Amino acid sequence: MLDFAIFAVTFLLILVGAVLYLYPASRQASGIPGLAPTDEKDGNLPDIIVNSSLHEFLVNLHEKYGPLVSFWFGRRLVVSLGSIDLLKQHVNPNRLLDPFETMLKSLLRYQSSLNGDTGESHMRRKLYENSVTKSLQSNFALIQKLSEELLAKWLSLPEAQHVPLCQHMLGFAMKSVTQTAMGSSFEDDREVIRFRRHHDAIWSEIGKGFLDGSLDKNMTRKKHYEDALVEMESIIRKVTKERRGRSFNRHVFIDTLLQGSLSDQQILEDTMIFSLAGCVITANLCTWAVYFLTTSEEVQQNLYKEMDRVLGKGPITHEKIEQLRYCRQVLCETVRTAKLTPIAAQLQELEGRVDQHTVPKETLVLYALGVMLQDSSSWPSPYKFDPGRFNEELAMKNLSLLGFSGSQECPELRFAYMVATVLLSVLVRKLYLHPVKGQVMEAKYELVTSPKEEAWITVSKRS
Repeated sequence: MLDFAIFAVTFLLILVGAVLYLYPASRQASGIPGLAPTDEKDGNLPDIIVNSSLHEFLVNLHEKYGPLVSFWFGRRLVVSLGSIDLLKQHVNPNRLLDPFETMLKSLLRYQSSLNGDTGESHMRRKLYENSVTKSLQSNFALIQKLSEELLAKWLSLPEAQHVPLCQHMLGFAMKSVTQTAMGSSFEDDREVIRFRRHHDAIWSEIGKGFLDGSLDKNMTRKKHYEDALVEMESIIRKVTKERRGRSFNRHVFIDTLLQGSLSDQQILEDTMIFSLAGCVITANLCTWAVYFLTTSEEVQQNLYKEMDRVLGKGPITHEKIEQLRYCRQVLCETVRTAKLTPIAAQLQELEGRVDQHTVPKETLVLYALGVMLQDSSSWPSPYKFDPGRFNEELAMKNLSLLGFSGSQECPELRFAYMVATVLLSVLVRKLYLHPVKGQVMEAKYELVTSPKEEAWITVSKRS
């Protein structure tokens, strides 16, 4: 994910818009199988809308035409890769920026990171990654404390009571990210609630409002979005001012940024990106992980046995996390089965070749990660939740190639893996997690995949 942009149709629109602005004359056919434009002006945008999401559109397109397909976004040719073998073939030597960060900042109209030179962008990226690493190290006990608070809340519930999993995981993620990113002022639940209100207003429009231009057509919604953005920025500026030049008991994300040579605007942008993406990725990784555990007593019991063997009666520690190999397999399989981030993209800046086909210069190339993650040629029984598949080295290599493991992980996913591991170590050793009978879980595919409706579970105390 560090090298891949994970984004919904929103970001495709922004990237294509930027490409059309920079290269307005480019419209070159490739001979790659796929769809002809449905509409002269919009290309295949109507087909994407009919399919509800870009991911579902690509699933159908690859099913019909094979692992290498093309379609049109407006007057722009788009090529999509739908297999790991093709992904290995595709190399873009001019890929310099993290497209996820670039697209999200474009959407938020942040420009300071888009105009610097390569060396400056690289240095800033390293500072961002170090900020995440240091904040995890210094806030490990905090994450454990928040996990224990959630456990206590669940233990206080009657055994038959349905637990709103999405709601609780988002609240847990919000507390984890805000306190880790910006410090103790977010120990006050009122501040977290205020932050969540603005966060939800911004993220909901990222998921829908830019697809068909409806945000610009609805002045009430647009004002709500812009007001939320202003409020979020005001919160971050206030924290920046309070923490500049001062020392605190806990080192947080924004402190590392303040120690660098960034401008106030760059600090604002990077804290906004981590706060937005970190909350959503962490919340949905935790939601899907707990939900999938409720569907398999065997996996849940295997995870409990590992936790008991490695941790005993004591708390999880930073050092022992590496020993929790099965837990990591559970989280990797959660990412794969849920298709946590289903689309990636980059601009083909130089002409290239994939599978004997020429990919023209200035073509937008999509990586259909959601398609690849459930490709039976790479994953036996792809629709089965089976953490044991990651005992195999090849499975871990494939996941790394797709950007979900190893050196390719984006900082937000690395943060989410750590938080989810701590949470599971607390919950699974004290609780049985049960499904709600008759519940059918459907996914909503946007920037990050989430349940379409609330996910309900029940819990009972381990004897």
